[in-house]
Amino acid sequence: LLATICAYLCFMSHPLQVNTNGFISLAEPTGESEYLGKMPASFGMIAAFLGDLDTTDGAGYVYFRQDKSPDVLQRVAEHISQAFPSDDEIEPTHAIIVTWENVAPQGERGPGGEYARNTFQLVVANMKSASYAILLYPEENMQFGSTLIDDEDQPVEVGFNEGKVPGWFSWGSTQGTYYRITEDSEESINALAQQKHDYNSAQQVYSVSISNVSLYFLAVFSYNYETCSSNKHKCSVFADCRDYADGYCCHCKPGYYGNGKDCIAEGKPQRMNGKVSGRIYVGDSPSPVEFSNNDLHSYVVTNDGRAYIAISSIPSSIGPSLQPLPALGEAIGWAFALQQPDYRNGFSIIGGVFTRQAEVVFQPGNERLTIRQEFSGIDEHDHLLISTELDGRIPEVPQGATVQIEPYREIYQYSSSLITSSSRRDYTVNMPDGSVRTHSYLWTQSIKFQSCPHEEVLSAVPASQQLSVDQIFVMYDSGNQLIRFAMSNKIGSIHSGIPEQNPCFTGRHGCDTNAVCRPAQGKDFSCECASGFTGDGRVCYDVDECSESPQICGPFSVCSNQPGSFRCECVEGFTFAGDGRTCVETERPVDHCQRGTHDCDAPQRSRCSYTGDSSYICSCLPGFSGDGRACQDIDECQLGRCHSDAICHNTQGSFTCQCRPGFHGDGFSCTPGSDREKTACERHREAAQASSSSGGFFFRPRPAVGQYVPSCDAYGAYEPLQCHASAGQCWCVDSSGLEIPGSRAQPGSRPMCKSRDVAPPLIGPTPKADISPLTPGANLLFSQSGKIDHIPLDGNRMIKDEAKTVLHVPGKVVIAVAFDCVEQMIFWSDITQPSISRATLQGGETSADLGCPEGIAIDHMSRNMYWTDSILDRIEVSRLDGSQRRVLFDDDLINPRPIIADPAYGYLYWSDWNRDGPKIERSGLDGSDRTVLVQDGLGLPNALTFDPQSRRLCWADAGTRKVECIDPFSRLRRKLTEGIQYPFAIVSYGRNLYYTDWRRDAVVAMDRHDGMEVEEFLPQRRSRTYGIAITYPQCPAGVNYCSRDNGGCSHLCLPRPGGFTCRCPDARDGSCVEQDQNF
Repeated sequence: LLATICAYLCFMSHPLQVNTNGFISLAEPTGESEYLGKMPASFGMIAAFLGDLDTTDGAGYVYFRQDKSPDVLQRVAEHISQAFPSDDEIEPTHAIIVTWENVAPQGERGPGGEYARNTFQLVVANMKSASYAILLYPEENMQFGSTLIDDEDQPVEVGFNEGKVPGWFSWGSTQGTYYRITEDSEESINALAQQKHDYNSAQQVYSVSISNVSLYFLAVFSYNYETCSSNKHKCSVFADCRDYADGYCCHCKPGYYGNGKDCIAEGKPQRMNGKVSGRIYVGDSPSPVEFSNNDLHSYVVTNDGRAYIAISSIPSSIGPSLQPLPALGEAIGWAFALQQPDYRNGFSIIGGVFTRQAEVVFQPGNERLTIRQEFSGIDEHDHLLISTELDGRIPEVPQGATVQIEPYREIYQYSSSLITSSSRRDYTVNMPDGSVRTHSYLWTQSIKFQSCPHEEVLSAVPASQQLSVDQIFVMYDSGNQLIRFAMSNKIGSIHSGIPEQNPCFTGRHGCDTNAVCRPAQGKDFSCECASGFTGDGRVCYDVDECSESPQICGPFSVCSNQPGSFRCECVEGFTFAGDGRTCVETERPVDHCQRGTHDCDAPQRSRCSYTGDSSYICSCLPGFSGDGRACQDIDECQLGRCHSDAICHNTQGSFTCQCRPGFHGDGFSCTPGSDREKTACERHREAAQASSSSGGFFFRPRPAVGQYVPSCDAYGAYEPLQCHASAGQCWCVDSSGLEIPGSRAQPGSRPMCKSRDVAPPLIGPTPKADISPLTPGANLLFSQSGKIDHIPLDGNRMIKDEAKTVLHVPGKVVIAVAFDCVEQMIFWSDITQPSISRATLQGGETSADLGCPEGIAIDHMSRNMYWTDSILDRIEVSRLDGSQRRVLFDDDLINPRPIIADPAYGYLYWSDWNRDGPKIERSGLDGSDRTVLVQDGLGLPNALTFDPQSRRLCWADAGTRKVECIDPFSRLRRKLTEGIQYPFAIVSYGRNLYYTDWRRDAVVAMDRHDGMEVEEFLPQRRSRTYGIAITYPQCPAGVNYCSRDNGGCSHLCLPRPGGFTCRCPDARDGSCVEQDQNF
């Protein structure tokens, strides 16, 4: 390489190749597949940042030039002299400068749907005797250090490759030297950007010698190559970008405050979300209390400085003892404290990205606690994100004791990148016996942040400011395991003086919570609605920018309204350009499988699988053979698959085995009938014949006249047609003996029941035998944070281009989605409030306060709703309007999530993804006969669905990464597929199972018969997909015991197999009557 490069650099005899994948070479590069992930390559190159990089989205660019200007050559000479002080006569004749700007990893997006981007530069300086290469990287860490190559995440490479060189005596060729600078680690990539401008500091300098041709040197150092033209998108949409001599800075626009990268409207309340983890010893306990990822929610009314903080799932063994620590939320109060004249709160100075570490020393026991907090900025929902870790020991506060915190003041000292403070806090513990104890602790903290280096942000801020905190409220709610803090915060002078009396500075004004208070002379003031709101300031209403200015987001984009703001999103097929605002078209490969432009065999025999980059493969379905383009049925009966005492029936793509009369088994194993175990039908028949007329087991309401005796065929299975001799009524049953809804005929007539052995003759357009007819107008509903989308279904196919948002719920985290087919109403659960809400397609909403609702099940026949609560660890039921709530189960539940109702037969199914004992359970819809269906071989059974046609219960497991199904009655279990990513929710419809996947940010369809993936839908906004449900234009036929007149119950009518139960809500009144009714 060095001889070749020197030959070019010295004599300019070969053309230079600049490649978008982060390297330069003199030879024509080979195909990507021959060098990406397979270094060293056969050709020579200098790799500045070698990987599968993308510059086709309108934001990434590659610039290169040859420069002989004196100022550039002088600057290059200075860099070389600093790195190689012993070299004499550093006089470059020219420089080749190549810049890769805002390049992204091919096909990879970050968590928010945006590409990570890197900018780097290579300078090659040529002199008469040697050549030098200088690599330049941004001062901040690179945003990505790896790219996908052959579906594997592989680190980028930086180094020099000589390529193929002649062998001895010119016989053949051998691989030349490959000098690699980076290693296969993230630390190695980050080290590229961690060198300093100060050349007296340590530098990475590399020297490579090739034969006796020349010496080749590399000096690596940091360089800030950023301007507003390429980085404006890094500023807040409510900020302006300004260029400086050495870079750029972001500044919030008038009416907003922050550091420019995070800006908030003046007067607008602020929400915060985060997680809290801890390992804390309480009192003299030898073992710690540990908890992880507990939810933290906070709300600040910025125009009066009042902050509210709540942390959930705090066990009672530590909850009371955390009450003296409202300091857990003090940084929130400081960030949004009410500002006194000429003083500024934390967020207005440093924004929402900083780290905070505090040390607490309790007196007199000298217990110590460390608090570490990471503030990660404002997310797409305008929430400030916080991560908290607690470690140490705290004094014990006994159960039932309350704590009072005295008002305090704390002085904050400000410097360029560090803020410090310390104080003493006093608190009083009111013991359960009535005694009072006074304690204190010493508090020190440091806040680290990164301000814009090109201007002095703190020049207008006093070096010392005082935070005053009063009206402090603390409480531990043992019933709900919640700890709550509230406090009022003001930031002002460290000197005592006459307090400000203007209501804007005291917080005692009557402005709306979405308004800013503007002080005037004396005690006069005015209220002004915050940006994004309208009104007189006393009452403010949200402005729907999307409706008032339809073109506000520009071409090829959609507008999503939010409280006080809005968000633009590019439509499918477009992405944001480098400015972060303009939508430009993206080049997308053609999915021939979806378009139907492939040459695979018919879908009944083969499957087309899209492999990316407009490619696909054809494969025959199970039961067929061939190359996928021509598939023939396999006659399994010729292969002797069945037992010798069984009859084999070949079908297209499959076969069945059935033991001959006189034998018992599944067809694969048959034994003489005299030794076989009685079937369920035979046992049912014997029990009915032996029981009295008052006994018996019935699946549906039947006249209580005489005794029903089931009919069994020669194999012991239920006959498809069953009749009640005394009542003269007949109905159809499935293979389990359960009545098929809607099949009961009037006395004296018989329904036509489908035989399970012989397919009925085809009359007109009948669907294939293994496909259930689909209701026209069905849709898939699925939720993402802040909205619910729908995808129309055409048979088993998703109509992707007609997908759209059906419901916007800004600021919410929608977990579960359910649909009531009677009133055409959507139900969803939200964990931020938390609540369960509903809305018709014409609007309207009802909520019920909960702990952390996750799963929802609708019994449309009884007009009841069931849900799981993972905070309160219980299952509840209520009417569909949220009234008459009753706890169904509150024991032996740890992390219940999905829940499914089977109203036609009175069953309730749910799963608990408790990591120490996951399980899937069943009970009656009234809570009776609770039993565990599945307990072995589970990991994280997140998703659960019930198919009423096949009577199968299916689940997707994010731990085992499998999809499995079970017959709840025979307990026969079957694995459909494995190797899926991270399923969250699943629903069954027609031939397919549809599930949402957190890793893929997608809705995935799979065939529930063979487990093959058939389709994928990627939402326009790439973020986690949560709940999923099916909407029906009309309800499936069927009734249950509670369908008519609420079963005669005064309040809740809860069906179950063979009867129903009248139950009272937990909040009882004298008019409620409880009773059980059997049939």
